[in-house]
Amino acid sequence: MITFTSTLPDELFKELGEVAAKLSTPKNKLIEKALRVYLEQIKRMEYIKSYKKACKDENMLSLAAEGMAEYLKQIQED
Repeated sequence: MITFTSTLPDELFKELGEVAAKLSTPKNKLIEKALRVYLEQIKRMEYIKSYKKACKDENMLSLAAEGMAEYLKQIQED
């Protein structure tokens, strides 16, 4: 595990301490959890952005339609 040192605004650090005490959880664990959630949200936003871009690409739409047609064909055969 890596040790990481950072600074936080006083008010944010105070709020972190209050929540940590309320939940009986170490501050570093709350920060770790919050960072994991935030990074996952960033990944989701990247996926959304890529899908929005793909839906405007005629070649990608055509490829998707062909793939869905093949998928439906395979389902119906089963």
